[in-house]
Amino acid sequence: MTKSERYDRDLIGYGPKPPKANWPNNAKIAVQFVLNYEEGGENCLLHGDQASEAFLSEIVGAQQWPGQRHWNMESIYEYGARSGFWRLHKLFTNSDVPLTVYGVATALARSPEQVAAMKDANWEIASHGLKWIEYKDFTWADEEAHMREAIQLHYEVTGDYPKGWYTGRCSSNTVEMATQIGDFAYVSDSYADDLPYWYDAGDKQQLIIPYTLDTNDMRFAAFQGFNSGDQFFCYLKDAFDSLYAEGAAGEPKMLNIGLHCRLVGRPGRIASLKRFIDYVKSHDDVWIAKRIEIAEHWTKEHPFERMTDRPSTLTKPQFVEIFGGIFEHSPWIAERAYEREMGPAHDSAIGVHSLLAAEFRKASDEERLGVLRAHPDLAGKLAAAKRLTAESTEEQASAGLDALTDDEREKFASLNEAYTQKHGFPFIIAVKDHTKTQIIAQFETRIHNDSATEMATACKQVERIAELRLKDMFK
Repeated sequence: MTKSERYDRDLIGYGPKPPKANWPNNAKIAVQFVLNYEEGGENCLLHGDQASEAFLSEIVGAQQWPGQRHWNMESIYEYGARSGFWRLHKLFTNSDVPLTVYGVATALARSPEQVAAMKDANWEIASHGLKWIEYKDFTWADEEAHMREAIQLHYEVTGDYPKGWYTGRCSSNTVEMATQIGDFAYVSDSYADDLPYWYDAGDKQQLIIPYTLDTNDMRFAAFQGFNSGDQFFCYLKDAFDSLYAEGAAGEPKMLNIGLHCRLVGRPGRIASLKRFIDYVKSHDDVWIAKRIEIAEHWTKEHPFERMTDRPSTLTKPQFVEIFGGIFEHSPWIAERAYEREMGPAHDSAIGVHSLLAAEFRKASDEERLGVLRAHPDLAGKLAAAKRLTAESTEEQASAGLDALTDDEREKFASLNEAYTQKHGFPFIIAVKDHTKTQIIAQFETRIHNDSATEMATACKQVERIAELRLKDMFK
């Protein structure tokens, strides 16, 4: 094997230190409203589908009817286009709040009046795919054909090619496909973060602006979802307040609000959305933006930068060359660690340490004893002869062990000999964590422990030394 097994998911992302969003005018939060326009693009026999729609309607738990039209379901979707859309159009235009539309291409084609209203309001119209159907079982070729047709139909209906893409009911190929064949400023088939991030396909990079399913009116149509507008408003307010506080603390994020014409467009629900819009607008330092504006801002402020020599992308010889000396004179640990499952979460000091330490812990007692014996004595003969590894030399110097008095040197020599004779391996301590005085005190205490206890303690110290070395390496 020349390359480690790749775990194709990123479970670390930005980690504990996300980048500064630098929203315009130092805004503490970016708020973004999305209106999903799906009515006329859902599963229906009239659209050439094999069964009726069953998703996101007042009929919670509905099932598809193969070979039959579902009149009630169709009329619920029709409500979104006929009434819900116009109610939302008035709310957003009267509130002067920008909006992004996720438009299903076939739905837009069946709604020329609504499309004209979207354009007159200067809303962004992103693509929501060709049809509002499940793509999880599509072949690459069939899904690609739909994506290309959606892009072309979007242009024919709106006069512009879409700059944003969101399938929603996507497959595992969707993001890669949109990256390769589209020319999108952003793709939103992800729920993985509160900030935009870059997807690296190797030869092409794609900005991802994650979407949301929690601050989303779809929960009006879900089991254990929102039962009333008050619940919707309260949840949106809590999300806004939490992110606003994070922004005030120096870590601005993004809040997505997902809407549907047939859901929040109902009179019993839209009042809660209006209350939330008013609440957001009552705050200073808020950027209410279209998704394309967020994409343009992020691309300018945080352009793609490829990390070079990421551990998870190295060949085995490269990995061993770089990390083979982290555990003293024991490259076999790095060789074995390379064979473990590896992904973006391991592209850090903590990540590599988790791989190496796991193999060290997994090793036999005899192998681990060999690692302990590979460590030099503190302030011993190898140090005097300047034959330590560069890492050990720097570590011992950090505690002043390279500048001992004659009495201190004799004391270390005596302790080293007594400790090794009793336990069978050198005294090991992460010297960077201690002063010279503390090291001597630990030496004088631990020498009296039984060998099993010292073996366990020394192994922990070896792991700590490795961790410190890796942190120095990843600075």
